[in-house]
Amino acid sequence: MRILSNLWMYLWMYRRLILIVLTPLCLLPVPLVIQTKEAECAFVLFVVAVFWLSEALPLSVTAFMPALMFPLFGILSSKTIASTYFKDFHLLLTGVICLATSIEKWNLHKRIALRMVMLVGVNPAWLMLGFMFSAAFLSMWLSNTSTAAMVMPIVEAVAQQIINADAEVEAMQISSSGGINNEALELDECSTEIDLNCEKTEKHINGFTNGSVTKGSCEKEMYLEEEFSNGACDLHKKELEEDIQEDKLGSSEKRYRSKKDHMMCKAMCLCIAYSSTIGGLTTITGTSTNLIFAEQFQTRYPECTEINFGTWFVLCIPITVILLILSWFWLQWLFLGFSFQEMFKCGKQKTQREIASAKVIKDEYDRLGPISYQEIVTLIIFVLMALLWFTRDPGFFPGWAALFPQYKGYATDSTAALLMGLIFFIIPAYPSKKATAGKTNSFDYEPLITWKEFQACMPWDIAILVGGGFALAQGCEDSGLSLWIGSKMTPLGSLPIWIVVLIACIIVTSVTEVASNPATITIFLPILAPLAEAISVNPLYILIPTTLCTSFAFLLPVANPPNAIVYSYGHLQVMDMVKAGLGINILGVLVVMLAISTWAIPMFNLQTYPSWAPIITPTNSTFTTVQPSNITETVIALLSQK
Repeated sequence: MRILSNLWMYLWMYRRLILIVLTPLCLLPVPLVIQTKEAECAFVLFVVAVFWLSEALPLSVTAFMPALMFPLFGILSSKTIASTYFKDFHLLLTGVICLATSIEKWNLHKRIALRMVMLVGVNPAWLMLGFMFSAAFLSMWLSNTSTAAMVMPIVEAVAQQIINADAEVEAMQISSSGGINNEALELDECSTEIDLNCEKTEKHINGFTNGSVTKGSCEKEMYLEEEFSNGACDLHKKELEEDIQEDKLGSSEKRYRSKKDHMMCKAMCLCIAYSSTIGGLTTITGTSTNLIFAEQFQTRYPECTEINFGTWFVLCIPITVILLILSWFWLQWLFLGFSFQEMFKCGKQKTQREIASAKVIKDEYDRLGPISYQEIVTLIIFVLMALLWFTRDPGFFPGWAALFPQYKGYATDSTAALLMGLIFFIIPAYPSKKATAGKTNSFDYEPLITWKEFQACMPWDIAILVGGGFALAQGCEDSGLSLWIGSKMTPLGSLPIWIVVLIACIIVTSVTEVASNPATITIFLPILAPLAEAISVNPLYILIPTTLCTSFAFLLPVANPPNAIVYSYGHLQVMDMVKAGLGINILGVLVVMLAISTWAIPMFNLQTYPSWAPIITPTNSTFTTVQPSNITETVIALLSQK
């Protein structure tokens, strides 16, 4: 039994290495038996998909595999495939990251979030809605990870202040009524400092441990190990283990005065995680999945001009608003209960809880001081960038791109992003001679952002991952695998289109819970585009909803970074996220289906097959016969020799 246990331990330890070795070996019969370009491309596609879904290798490392394997199989030359790793997407991403770097450097995002929360009031329900819309707005322009990481400390401070205020009010009421003052309810700075020194929360990148252990229980655990290493009795061991569990439960109970406080913390954490993701749906630059879709779509259908920043925003802003409001209702009902009388009360005096939360938010805002020169300049450039995106080619009136009729299609959203991004490196951060605090330099100046700051914010892993997706899509196209997949899916044309779309949305929503969002959309786009062509449906009818649903990773702490960030604060259990996330997933799919069946149809003329999409003719049910590549012939020769 011990041998089996050790064997399992070693297998688990080297599971990634085993998967890396076994996956190509198990799939090798595909190109060996079916000696065609389509089969060889399918082999590469399967290997890359397994590695992306399992993360046996880092996602960016796996993204380089098409550059290695396609030339060996004779599908694409090295020069051709190298050009697919840097596209218009990367230029757009560069400009957006310049903006995000400046916003985060000068704390403009914090000022915007606090101001929006102050506008909605301090009633707990409205406060949560204010945090949700603040996080969603920031997520339109920043990454969802940065948004959650920035807003969550503010939410935590507000929640703790609300709990402390209730405790102080209750203590004062007991004291004024002649009762005994319970010092446990007085959460002053000293006790908070002691708790912070005694509690330890473990945080990891790919998975966060939940809960905290007090110093006393840690000492007991050390004593437990010491005692039983010397051979203490089992009864004594059992008693000590029970004491440790009691200490852990006690520390959790001291953190919240009541179940209602605990539920409030859970709801506030989840509202930040979900709104940080939902807000990114609104803009093309809001999430990496939107950017990947836009670039791959333009690469596959270069004659289509219907997808741009303005049309995407008009399509998705109702989706975002509806989903945010429904998510707010759902979290309110699930954790706090829904009371219209409490939420919409008018003319009543503010409670101590509301006064405390308002004070925390006001103090945080006052700590920022007056708006600085750097924030004003960043805000102006931000507004100009958004206006240039909206007005490039809005569709209902000629945009600024029409000023260059002889170069139609040359200027894209990346052109505006790069123009504004370069300005951040030109405009001085300090208009006077003072470059840094206490230092002057009359011969040099510091720009709004530096190259090192830009490099620290630039998601190079996403840039490489997206490049790998473009390479994979190009290989599928040149090898004929896309056409073959489309021909196999032709029977789905007999189903109503809304059922096909719903099935695709459910599949990607399920897969994205266990795989990264960029990897999921990169895998499914080369499959779903041929499907739409095969059943003679406007590709946008299928690709838009599946792209949006790829972002619906709400179930697990490791499903996306915002979930992991809020989980690390220790208020949530995994089952809390599963229960809440399942409801948000269902609501998200339903809202997307509503959008694609109503206002999206006239926007993109979805009921007709467009002229910019290819017309697919039926093909044989087998792979097209072509000459095998050199690598296939070499493997066959080696096997025959053996």
